[in-house]
Amino acid sequence: MSAPFLLEIGTEEIPDWMIPNALESLRLAFEETFAIPHELIRMDATPRRLVLRAEGVPEKQADVLGTVLGPARSAPPQALAGFARKQGVRPEDIRVEMMAKGEYYVADTYTKGRPYRDILAEVLPSLILQIYFPKTMYWTGKGGPRFIRPIRWIVALLGEEIVPFELAGVRSGALTSGHRRLGAKEIVVTTGDYERRLRDHGVILSARERRNRITAQLAGIRVKRDDALLETLVYITEFPTPITGSFDTQFLELPEEVLITVMRHHQKYFSVEDAQGKLAPQFVAVMNIDADAEGFVRRGNERVLRARFNDARFFWETDQKKKLADRTQDLRAVTFQKEVGSYYDKLVRMARLANKLGGDSDAQTAVALCKCDLTTELVKEFTELQGVVGGLYARAQGEPEAVWSAIYDHYKPESMEDAIPRNRTGQIVSLADKLDTLISCFGVGLIPSGSRDPFALRRAAQGVVRILVEGKMPLPLLDLCQGSRPLISFFEDRVRFYFKDVRGFRYDEVNAAMAASAGWSNLVDLEARLARIQNLRPTPDFEPLAASFKRIRNILEQAKFTGGGSIDAGLLEPGPEKDLYGISRSIAGQPIENVISRLRPAVDLFFDKVLVNAPDQRIRQNRLMLLHTLREEFSKVADFSEIVTNS
Repeated sequence: MSAPFLLEIGTEEIPDWMIPNALESLRLAFEETFAIPHELIRMDATPRRLVLRAEGVPEKQADVLGTVLGPARSAPPQALAGFARKQGVRPEDIRVEMMAKGEYYVADTYTKGRPYRDILAEVLPSLILQIYFPKTMYWTGKGGPRFIRPIRWIVALLGEEIVPFELAGVRSGALTSGHRRLGAKEIVVTTGDYERRLRDHGVILSARERRNRITAQLAGIRVKRDDALLETLVYITEFPTPITGSFDTQFLELPEEVLITVMRHHQKYFSVEDAQGKLAPQFVAVMNIDADAEGFVRRGNERVLRARFNDARFFWETDQKKKLADRTQDLRAVTFQKEVGSYYDKLVRMARLANKLGGDSDAQTAVALCKCDLTTELVKEFTELQGVVGGLYARAQGEPEAVWSAIYDHYKPESMEDAIPRNRTGQIVSLADKLDTLISCFGVGLIPSGSRDPFALRRAAQGVVRILVEGKMPLPLLDLCQGSRPLISFFEDRVRFYFKDVRGFRYDEVNAAMAASAGWSNLVDLEARLARIQNLRPTPDFEPLAASFKRIRNILEQAKFTGGGSIDAGLLEPGPEKDLYGISRSIAGQPIENVISRLRPAVDLFFDKVLVNAPDQRIRQNRLMLLHTLREEFSKVADFSEIVTNS
């Protein structure tokens, strides 16, 4: 017999961005950590509840028959009596079995399976508190349980029965809570009617359904696509209903970036575009109620947005009374990091890096101005706009496009989906900024560990890698690390991740290319070599030749041969050895793509017919030198011995 299981953890509103990971943590705890047997499982959530539903949870554990090995038959009677007493049986019920080492007493055991209702009652408090959140809080007093928000109710049902337990003073039961405004505070539910009863009280449990409800009601409106905002709205509402509002066209005199940021980040509104793709004087808000027939909510949102836009306009006009260049000295009072110094100090270091990166006068000007917007009122109010505001102010103050666009873009790329800066000046300024952050932080021991990365150094390093590769900048990355071994190792991990997980090269191709004698410091060259390996891989000669190079590596390593000297042609035997030598000389300096079909059979025949470890030391060393020379020739492209082959 089996039954459906329902667990609902009711809380105060959970931050939207934490909910998907919390659901996955809850699922893993149920399925793996506590290993509750089940068939199908479904995870759902709203801002006020995390829900796990499982079908096919057994009524009880299976009964277990087993045996326990006791003392040898030759043991004294007291040993047998003690063994029987420990097993809870009579001595005469114990049998004797022949083992490899002789005859032993054996007791049969029977363990009756426990009801899963009892097991769940024991484990659910721990399971709930094991859900991972980046931050947690006490709410019953210090020393009490910690959770992301106070737990207000718990529904725990196995079939028609309540799974009884208590957590933080909250007893489990069959009572849930509806929508704060559209539903009842207490609702009795069963495993069969749970989702329907919530819907009757204003709660759409399924995130997918809430998402579809929002997008369906946006149809026909030219909403600027924003998937991240959509996900936020899905997880801050229980009954989402979009409404359209408008604002005065006079605000369109402000830059679109400012208006969109105010709407998106501060009000969680979608912005709307006109037929030409320009910002329209409209917005879409998503209410957490079912209707706004009288327009009260719409008008309230319009009033709030008008006030926010007025603030932005005031900051925009006030800030421009002082030029960016006049703000440079103000950066002395803005701390970048207490052990590293101020943002003024950072600009001095960035200027040196920009020069090293080949930056011209435009790049130097952009560096000098790129952090000045940190002192503006607009950025203090809308921190998401740092860099963007600097670029807009620089443009308004007459700086050339190369300068203002570099300032505008210099935080890019801020994610894997974000583009790199649009021009070379911006790329150099962005590299100088990110490299300085990395070098400075690593220099004072601020190295990311685990999930801790307060200065977003992983993102900065990944941005450096992307700019160098996608911007086709053949700069020596290892030299730019200024000799920091931890930073070089950190970059090596980011380079591997980029080419393997982002660009899709196979892990052994990445290993082979990075292990080449050319190294991995020049990422443009590394990308080109990876493309060559990828193109070679499907050819019939590739894997056999890679297997041969693996064999060459093993032979050289076992012989501890590292090169030195030259090949003595007079010691070469006629046949496969001399043939391989001749081919190796004829293909020297040629691309492997052009010679692989000739080289592969010569290598195969050499290994078939020639004994590398010849008894004569001179001949042996000469053959090792031949193999070493061959390996060195092609290791400029890749260490082909790193390629995983089927042979």
